Amino acid sequence: MQHFTIVLLLLLLWGYILSVFKRRGMSFFYFMVGAVGLFAFSFFMFQPVFTAPLAKLVCYLTGLVGRVTGFFKAYASYGVLFIENTNGPISLYVDFECAGIVEVLVFIALVGFFFAYDWKEKLGVIFSGFVWIVFSNVLRLTIICCIIRWFGNESYYIAHTIIGRIVFYVLSILLYFLVFTKRQIRQQRVGEFDYDVTNN
Repeated sequence: MQHFTIVLLLLLLWGYILSVFKRRGMSFFYFMVGAVGLFAFSFFMFQPVFTAPLAKLVCYLTGLVGRVTGFFKAYASYGVLFIENTNGPISLYVDFECAGIVEVLVFIALVGFFFAYDWKEKLGVIFSGFVWIVFSNVLRLTIICCIIRWFGNESYYIAHTIIGRIVFYVLSILLYFLVFTKRQIRQQRVGEFDYDVTNN
């Protein structure tokens, strides 16, 4: 009960601050405080609930690739990827980081307060972004599993910590460019030209 009261008070304070920024036309601060607050509250409320199902979904989809290629197996109910290679088998646990819950919540928070979309467009963008992030994670895990399959267990660190993260971050940057930067550029006015054609 005490935690609920604290959260409720913080929500009211957050809402009041947002209303002040909106009334005064302070769009940048409205966006920043809104996005940060929405992420914080959604992380507190939804992360414990959706992390495990999202991890199982990512594991299951990655396992489909493994089933087709025969390179690795997935046990989605346990969130485990099982890879056999010349050095012996290795298991990868799809945990909090691999689930992508933080990336999903950050994206939703940013889109939720981004001025360039109306609410209908935001729903479509959020859904598309969610699918993008999930499949980016699937691709990242698939690449990690394939590298370990081909180069052995000693390649785990390079595959997971370096190559896998580079792949995921590149795809994330591309998503943010398409959703935010490109959209904002399209809506900006480069300049207006007025031609005075009055006759003397």
